[in-house]
Amino acid sequence: GQLLSLFVISQNPAISQGVKPVLHPLWVRCDMLDSEVTIWLGAEAIHNGSKVTAVKLHSITCKGPSTAKCPFVRLDELKQLHSERHHSCMVSRGFAKYNLFGSTVVENTVIESQSSVTVDFRWNNVKSILQTPPLSSTATLNIKVASGDIRSPLYQFYKELEFVQILADGLRTGVTEWVEPLEATSAVELTRALIEDLQDKAKTMENKAINASEQSVENTMFNTLLTQRGDLDFVEQLWVKMRRSVTSYQDIVDCLQLVIKALKYGDIKPWIHRDSSSSLSKLVLQSYSAQLEPVSLTGLVPVHMLLEMGLDKMRKDYINYLISQELATLKGLSYYINTEVDLQEQVVRVRKLHHLLEMVVTCSTFLGLTYEHLFVLTQSCLQYYEVNPYNEDHNFQLQIRPAVISSLCQRENLLTWGVEVSSGQGSREVKTSLQLTDRSPVEHLPSDITEFPFETTVNGECEEQAYFVTTASCSLLSFV
Repeated sequence: GQLLSLFVISQNPAISQGVKPVLHPLWVRCDMLDSEVTIWLGAEAIHNGSKVTAVKLHSITCKGPSTAKCPFVRLDELKQLHSERHHSCMVSRGFAKYNLFGSTVVENTVIESQSSVTVDFRWNNVKSILQTPPLSSTATLNIKVASGDIRSPLYQFYKELEFVQILADGLRTGVTEWVEPLEATSAVELTRALIEDLQDKAKTMENKAINASEQSVENTMFNTLLTQRGDLDFVEQLWVKMRRSVTSYQDIVDCLQLVIKALKYGDIKPWIHRDSSSSLSKLVLQSYSAQLEPVSLTGLVPVHMLLEMGLDKMRKDYINYLISQELATLKGLSYYINTEVDLQEQVVRVRKLHHLLEMVVTCSTFLGLTYEHLFVLTQSCLQYYEVNPYNEDHNFQLQIRPAVISSLCQRENLLTWGVEVSSGQGSREVKTSLQLTDRSPVEHLPSDITEFPFETTVNGECEEQAYFVTTASCSLLSFV
């Protein structure tokens, strides 16, 4: 209280003469020992040009948790509290936040997730406390998805991308941390089997190579990213086998030696996609005219070649899905398919594509969003990642019609509900607000307050959601 009094005195032109110090808003954390459980007191100066004309005083209290069986303050009581302090006409605005996707509870066990999708509603003319947001509200999805969630339909692609990252880290640091193989058969045996299978189909594969060279990414159609593409070329098939089985640097060398030898002597003439850019793909093209350039599989070259194979395959997986679902065009994806940048940057851009698709697939699979919303989300993410670094903590937002997700907004998923009553305009606007939250709004509440007193049934299940009740009010002290 004394700090706030000094703040007011220092800004009052009738008391303090001379040049007034320019003070930032002052907030004082309280011990909450008063009857109202005050958690913060604040003060801020109101200016008209360079002249201080008033000071706005804030008071924030917090009680609870409480359930609807222990009624919150009624809306008319909140309006009465506001009108007693401010005698001008007032308006009310509501806001609510629901959790649509994130951590879940299975058999009384919380499964934590770094991913979350929430929706914010805002509307005018609030009718009652805990009013369900009307369909006239504005609704904004907040999407933050972390790669690697085991519930994601893209989890296997995440594991594949994880191996790409291991190879990239090995090139950068000189040390590769190999993972346990997913195949019982060795990488060399799997490669030899692939070569032997192709030897029996050399003529067919040669014809197919000619046909494949006329294909483009845009007309390669498949229905879903969640199943293996049916048009994997030889290098992509080799990548699939090697990434599941290599356990050492020597494995990579031995497998590539087998393939290069078979290409050199014309034992196989596999087909590849026209737009393939890996070093091995270029050797395959050279094998068509029996003009292979010599390759020295020493140093970092083998790891570099394998990483190129993985990037080529995963890039094509993601690009083909986006185009086949009409979420993007090849021109609009030029930043992500650019192979002129260095290999480490290519890895970053493929990771960006994966993260984008994690968000799109999450919203499609778990929220049931339609094409029109997925398209806008995709374009927003593509634009963001062209100019920003990879960031799983970024909150992507999407405007959406309330009717689209209203069925998902159940009372048990409510995180925050609030109402704000205000009057006045601009810097002289004054507000009185009430906010209900499922968690403590501040860290310094006593431990006995932060525990939720849920009402329970005989089975121990939660019957009534409990909320912390935070009330904020302000008053205006005019100096004019």
